[in-house]
Amino acid sequence: MGVLLFVFYVAAAVGALVVLNILLGRPVPFLRWSVLRMLFGTKRLLSEWQGGDGREQAAASYVVANAPAGNVDAAIAALDRFAYRHKFLINVGDEKGAILDAAVERVAPRRVLELGAYVGYSALRMARRLPAGGQVFSVELNPSNATIARQVIEHAGAADRITIVVGSIGDGGQTVQTLEEAHGFTAGSLDFAFIDHAKDAYLPDLQRILQTGWLHPGSVVVADNVGFPGAPEYRAYMDAEEGKRWHTRAHKTHAEYQKLIADLVLESTLLLG
Repeated sequence: MGVLLFVFYVAAAVGALVVLNILLGRPVPFLRWSVLRMLFGTKRLLSEWQGGDGREQAAASYVVANAPAGNVDAAIAALDRFAYRHKFLINVGDEKGAILDAAVERVAPRRVLELGAYVGYSALRMARRLPAGGQVFSVELNPSNATIARQVIEHAGAADRITIVVGSIGDGGQTVQTLEEAHGFTAGSLDFAFIDHAKDAYLPDLQRILQTGWLHPGSVVVADNVGFPGAPEYRAYMDAEEGKRWHTRAHKTHAEYQKLIADLVLESTLLLG
C-alpha cells in the first residue's frame, strides 16, 4: 500500500507540474504531455526512432499545412514551431542547429553524409547552407521515418539536394555498397558527416566510415547528443585522438527545445586519413 501511495503522489505531482506549465504558457518543454508520453515509450523510441503516437507524421502534415511549398526556411521554422507548441521532436533543434549551420558554412562541403534522418529537419538545415552542386545523403534506419522525411523535403523544395537512403552503416556492408554503387561515394569524396542516430553506434559507425576511405584530411564530423543522452565511447575516442588523427571542438549547449538539460556537440576535423 505504501508503494502504491508513493506512486500515486508522484504521478499527481507530475500531473500538477504539467498543468501548471500549460497555464504558464508552457515555458518548460520537458513538462509537456507529449514529452512524458515519449519518455514512457523510451524502449520503442530507441528501437524504432518514433515517438509511437504519430507525432512524426503529424509534424510532416503540419509543415505541409503551414509552410509555403518550395521554402526551406519556412519548413524548418514550421518544424521548430511544432516541437515547441505541439509535440516534442528529437531532431537537433534550433539551438544546436545553429552550431551545425556554422560548421557547414565553414567547410562548404560538396558531399555530406548524415546518419539519422528522422523527419528531415537537420538535412534541410545542412542543404540550405551547401555550395552550388552540394548534396546531402541521409541514412535512415526506419522506413517510416524515411517516408516522412522525404515528404517534408519534397514540400520544402530540397529533393534535388537531399537523398534519403534506407539502411544502416552497420548492416554488414549493404548500405555502404549502396552509397558507393548508387550514389558515387569513393575514396576521399566525403567532406562532412553529421551523426545523430543511435548513440551506441556513433563510434562503430565512424570507424566503419573511416575504413571505407571516404573521408579526407580536412573532412569534418559533427556529433549531436554527446552530452545528453550521451555517447561516452565516442567522446573518449575523440579525446584520445586529439591532435593525432582528429582535432575536436566541443560546443557546450542544451538538449533539444529547452534550456534545462545541458548537452554537448563535438565538431571534429580529420587530420590524418
